[in-house]
Amino acid sequence: MTKRIPESELIINADGSIYHLNLKPEHLASTVIAVGDPDRVEKVSQYFDEIEFKTSKREFVTHTGKYKGKRVTAISTGMGTDNIEIFMTELDALVNVDLDTRLPKGKHTTLDIIRVGTSGSMQTDIPAGSLLASAYGIGLDTLMAFYSTEYTELERNVAQLVQQTLDLPFRPYCIEGSKKLLGIVGKGLVIGNTATCPGFFGPQGREVRVKPAIPDIIERLSSIDLDGFKITNFEMETSGYYAMGRLLGHDVLSLNAIVANRITQEFASNTYDIVDDLIKHTLDRIAGH
Repeated sequence: MTKRIPESELIINADGSIYHLNLKPEHLASTVIAVGDPDRVEKVSQYFDEIEFKTSKREFVTHTGKYKGKRVTAISTGMGTDNIEIFMTELDALVNVDLDTRLPKGKHTTLDIIRVGTSGSMQTDIPAGSLLASAYGIGLDTLMAFYSTEYTELERNVAQLVQQTLDLPFRPYCIEGSKKLLGIVGKGLVIGNTATCPGFFGPQGREVRVKPAIPDIIERLSSIDLDGFKITNFEMETSGYYAMGRLLGHDVLSLNAIVANRITQEFASNTYDIVDDLIKHTLDRIAGH
């Protein structure tokens, strides 16, 4: 017998919308573009032919509309895999749980979720200004200590090597993104493997007033080469997207506008244009399918 989800486990607002995202099922398209910065939602939806719905709550801003006839939802998530866990769980509930009865639906609905974000390069041959699609996400956070999933041999080997390279007291995780979306939206982009850091300063080797425990973390990660598997860039969300996508059964791909190269110490002066190019690339690719 299917178990009813208690009110304490999945919170529904008085108007019937889901707690954090403030959305009802009819507000959500089956194709979702996720951005970190709430201000970036409008930078996506400015290209829509029409906008049918807008809402916002906390860092979660949503615009749903159509681009070249394709229904698309653009949502901001804020930063970090803790936010992504909330975001992915509530998106999934909108399509796979009956919010009135609180029962999981008999038929699973799969969403296409594409992250459009900024990132730093850790390889000299990927300069600022590049557009990159993440084949794999490598989580330096501990999100997957609280969930169980199956890993491939490559994923286990990468995680073990990263732990050894950084001398971490915990095992990171490595998870592949959507091959389907990589073939559609990743076409024409640099293909890489993205490290997800649980912070912007110390976890990325930056020192302001506190010295990081691993000040050369970027250099150590960039030196990894497991039979040709290299870590190309770093940010703060990709591994959470891929982990939750696998657990919940959704196609997820992370796209990265490379705005800096930490090895060459290069920073792009035209970051707005780089992100805008990635947004237009993403919209055109999803509208074509």
